[in-house]
Amino acid sequence: MSERITDYTNDAQQRLVKVILLMFGHVVHGLPPSVIAREVGCSAAVMTRDLQNLLTAGLADRDETTGHWRLTPRLPQQAIKVWADIDRADRRLQEAKNRFTRLTD
Repeated sequence: MSERITDYTNDAQQRLVKVILLMFGHVVHGLPPSVIAREVGCSAAVMTRDLQNLLTAGLADRDETTGHWRLTPRLPQQAIKVWADIDRADRRLQEAKNRFTRLTD
């Protein structure tokens, strides 16, 4: 019997991931929706809907002055948590190494 392979890929979800990754490179000035749409390969209407969903989730906001969209601090703060966790793990690893390399009398 062969194993059934299911493709759970969803175009809208994949597009949102692309938008978020693109926006990480533009957190200060943001990007106009037309540029985001072009970069991820979708229409302006689709991008409007995607950006509204990111706004609703608290992940992106619109600069009212420029009309550009940028990430809110919510996701970058999560990246900081990743580095903090890696630093904690590194300290524990260094402590373990030190325990095993101490000279004993």
